[in-house]
Amino acid sequence: MLPFSRVAEVFFEIEKRSGRLEMTDVLAGLFKETSTQEIDKLVYLVQGILAPPYTGIDLGVGERFAIEAIASTTGYPKNEVEKNYKKSGDLGNTVEELIGKRKQRALLTQEMDMVYVYSSLLEVAKTSGTGSQEHKIKKLTEMLNNSTPLEAKYIVRFVVGTLRLGVGDPTILDALSVAHKGDKSLREELERAYNICADLGYVARQFYEDPKLIAKFKVQPFRPLMPALAEREKDPEAIIERLGTCEVEMKYDGFRIQGHKKGDKVELYSRKLEKTTHMFPEIVSAIKKLKVKEIIFEGEALAYNEQKKRYYSFQETMHRKRKHDIGAASEEFPLKLFVFDILYLDGKDLTEQPYQERRKLVEKIFKSDVLKPSESKLVKDADGLEKIFQTALNEGLEGIMAKDLKAPYTAGKRKFAWIKLKKSYGKAVDTIDAVIVGYYLGHGARVEFDFGGLLVAVQNEDNGKLETIAKVGYGFSELEMVELEKMLSKVKTHAPPKNLDHKLEPEFWVEPKYVIEVAFDDITTSSIHTCGMKGEKGYALRFPRLVNIRTDKSVKEITTTNEVIEMVELQRTKTG
Repeated sequence: MLPFSRVAEVFFEIEKRSGRLEMTDVLAGLFKETSTQEIDKLVYLVQGILAPPYTGIDLGVGERFAIEAIASTTGYPKNEVEKNYKKSGDLGNTVEELIGKRKQRALLTQEMDMVYVYSSLLEVAKTSGTGSQEHKIKKLTEMLNNSTPLEAKYIVRFVVGTLRLGVGDPTILDALSVAHKGDKSLREELERAYNICADLGYVARQFYEDPKLIAKFKVQPFRPLMPALAEREKDPEAIIERLGTCEVEMKYDGFRIQGHKKGDKVELYSRKLEKTTHMFPEIVSAIKKLKVKEIIFEGEALAYNEQKKRYYSFQETMHRKRKHDIGAASEEFPLKLFVFDILYLDGKDLTEQPYQERRKLVEKIFKSDVLKPSESKLVKDADGLEKIFQTALNEGLEGIMAKDLKAPYTAGKRKFAWIKLKKSYGKAVDTIDAVIVGYYLGHGARVEFDFGGLLVAVQNEDNGKLETIAKVGYGFSELEMVELEKMLSKVKTHAPPKNLDHKLEPEFWVEPKYVIEVAFDDITTSSIHTCGMKGEKGYALRFPRLVNIRTDKSVKEITTTNEVIEMVELQRTKTG
């Protein structure tokens, strides 16, 4: 069995490295020491999770419980633990120090293996009901009593959600390939398998059992696929030049939903692959009535106003995400689900089928008032595409999506199989989706809100780094300022995200978890932002302002550095 002390040593080694190649090699070394029965659990721990998001398994242990367990283990009173934490800024560093000089020791201790630690954490996560909090603290105390200072450091960081090794999924995939083959040649097959089941632990376990299974991976109900992502083009002419004749759909700004059905069982998943079945009873009911045994499909759900015969805005539709009074919400904001793709039908994986064949099935199967095909039209030239684009804008939609008729469904990939063309905001070239990495306190009129603005970043896909692109100080309502301060204060950290390239220092760093949509006037060169930086110059947004808080989007969906560079080229084209 793999000792957890070995896992902690490797985590410590990874923390000291910043290069992705170095991290890959260190992690591959650990994977070589790991058995088939252990690899899925180890992969989850490296990801900082206990199971994929769609399982709904959450550790549910906050800092307060961790502090009680540390006090119980070390013999230091809680106020001393809290004082040390305030000084260190990292509860992992605090427990490492205090266990190293603990005032009391357990009479019986045992060396922990990795499976024991994982299973104990899973037990904590699944404990609920009367006395659950006490049991969680007791189990965490038991683990800390058995821990060395270094082991305790990573257990506590995992528990409070601050593991932050800086190891992304691409690095784990590379390391699995290197561990087995000595190089990254199996990365593409592993990534495809991961993209069509969204469970990296499961992929790793199957890979260890038989590497040949990876190439045979198929779509399965209730294992959601990573959503396909769209590229962008500058205008209708560029889209037609790239795709030729294509299908053009209205681009709805609502909830992206992936629906799964097998027999009488139905589950719905968000674009972040979180289970949302309970939130949308009218959609579940409509899916159960479909004349198919098994199906996986995707659509965009919008709230609909029956009296005014119009669709609500994204902000209004977001009211449907409330966790309570679902019945009342479904009556006030009834949803229409516009289905735009079908990925699996009655035992057959359709992801490799051309889009035009999948579209025919969408139009054949979805005909109810709640479930209906997205509005689309076959377009052969730029003029036809422009007319549909203007129609979409006149109807209050955010734009259109052009789709390659021959393309397969590219789960988890950003490809030109789908190309989006969106409306601009004022002079804006477009909007971007960026992740919040820090925030500032309010001054002047905003001092009462404890919030003054955001530092946001985009993703460099080439090196896996986050790169800052804007300090966003406009576009906030008073309600949004209160909401953002409340959200971000819960994920404050005392150090920047490990995978962030930055020059600016906000007043508070945060875990890169929340995505916002940002509008801007244009993109300029900058000496203080690191997006696409070459030499001393990067790119920054001019006059950035908040459009929406996109709690429905994951960090994997944010705008990339390459997209920003493409937007700069578009900007140059427009200005001559």
